[in-house]
Amino acid sequence: MEAGIVSYGAYVPRYRITPGEIGRVWGVDGEGMGQGLNVIRKSVPAPDEDTITISTEALRVALARGGIDPQTIGALYVGSESHPYAVKPTATVVASAVGATPNLTAADFEFACKAGTAAIQTCLGLVGAEMIRYGVAIGTDTSQGAPGDALEYSASAGGAAFVIGREHVIARVRHTLSYTTDTPDFWRREGQRYPSHGGRFTGEPAYFRHVTECAKQMFARAGTGPTDYAHVVFHQPNGKFPQRVGKQLGFTEAQMKYGLVTPYIGNTYSGAALIGLSNVLDHAAAGERVLMVGYGSGAGSDAFDFDVTDEITNYDRTFGRPVQDFLDPGVEIPYSVYAKFRGKIHLGGS
Repeated sequence: MEAGIVSYGAYVPRYRITPGEIGRVWGVDGEGMGQGLNVIRKSVPAPDEDTITISTEALRVALARGGIDPQTIGALYVGSESHPYAVKPTATVVASAVGATPNLTAADFEFACKAGTAAIQTCLGLVGAEMIRYGVAIGTDTSQGAPGDALEYSASAGGAAFVIGREHVIARVRHTLSYTTDTPDFWRREGQRYPSHGGRFTGEPAYFRHVTECAKQMFARAGTGPTDYAHVVFHQPNGKFPQRVGKQLGFTEAQMKYGLVTPYIGNTYSGAALIGLSNVLDHAAAGERVLMVGYGSGAGSDAFDFDVTDEITNYDRTFGRPVQDFLDPGVEIPYSVYAKFRGKIHLGGS
């Protein structure tokens, strides 16, 4: 392919809560839960933050870094499982906020945690067919787990935006492919406040099967193996799963180092792999090869084989905050403030 990533940006809310604080409220060993999931802390959106504001912040950085005129964007897609409205697109609000309207197509994507990577594939097709000059793909979420549920220890907030084009490409896509089945490991029906999950079923038949098979198919398609990549990024529902699948496939800790962000900010769902990819691009050098394998419950995986080009040396990675800054402790809050911010207390009649 000639198309690829032209620019990118990420955003993670500044508030944090630790597994220990969550466990303290529910009378369980929260620190032990955090260690088991390899999650030190998770991000929490402020009351005035949602997927729209997170998407907008990330995209503004991406446009400024790449010197891209918003009016040259031909498509804008926002992938999330926590859109603010059931009926009204997030994408149109984001497009208007950055000045990209009205001459573009916009839509919201849903496929659990891989909605953002599906949006990248769609943009690659439109750009590759020369139907548009630039396409924007965003993966973002503010998902949460039910009070006391295992998901509450990791579900967090954040997102990343990628501008896809054919000019001044900093990471060219060599190959992309997907592996998809009907595996109901995680779901939420219309009207339900919190998602449900299949417990241990979410591991072997869901996450590990899809990520592993998708990665192996990419190796076969590209004629590569783990040693051909300088960096690898996996979807990270927690900090433990991506490390385990990486070792199973033959990757080293050094290759996984920059792509693993969940231990420091929690599982940002649609933003998880994309924030990891943003951190990789913050550190990658020209000529390095990158593998990313996303995952979405329901279930499917998207894999991408990237080449970091010489354009990365001219790209301004210093504008805005690098992902590393978002991995700091932030502002820690107690469970009472977290519950207030996330609307976990519901009054009768409201």
